Amino acid sequence: MSFLNETFVGGVDEAGRGSLVGPLVVAGVSLPISRLDMLVSAGVKDSKLLSPSSRAKLYDLIVNVAEKVYAIEIAPKEIDKYVLYGKRLRKLNYLEVEAMVKVIREICAGIVYVDSPDVKPERFAENIMELLHSDVKIIAEHYADKKYPIVSAASIVAKVTRDRRIKELEQVYGTIGSGYPSDPRTVAFVRSWLE
Repeated sequence: MSFLNETFVGGVDEAGRGSLVGPLVVAGVSLPISRLDMLVSAGVKDSKLLSPSSRAKLYDLIVNVAEKVYAIEIAPKEIDKYVLYGKRLRKLNYLEVEAMVKVIREICAGIVYVDSPDVKPERFAENIMELLHSDVKIIAEHYADKKYPIVSAASIVAKVTRDRRIKELEQVYGTIGSGYPSDPRTVAFVRSWLE
């Protein structure tokens, strides 16, 4: 997509894949190519490399600088349905394909970089294009959140959105940690609930 001859570039990433608690969040960001330098100079990088306070500040900057920011949340119940009952090649990766297609439609970019969870990024891109029915150029790569600032921006939006949901859950259930199985607080929370 272009506006007055300027191409819009988009990035899509997720947060919450493999978590025990909380949603999977898929987020997208788009902006004119001329604004990409603003992300780089502000220090936008993969959300996993940033502190929570840095992510929060950069989130605000991204929302102000971007043309479009869009995130969707996928509830654990929906994830379980795909993982437990999905057909071969129609499980968690395909759920992400469907979510990313919704996000890509909303961010209105001519070229979109995607962080691929699939071992075959080209297959992931093909699955997106099959559902997208558009001439948007999709580039899916491993570690796109580290390679492309626009995907790093989407990574930050996804992570901050997910962190906010976890905080909301903690208001109801008490300390649950990050929601990931690597977090002892999350494991303790899940164990106590099961007991």
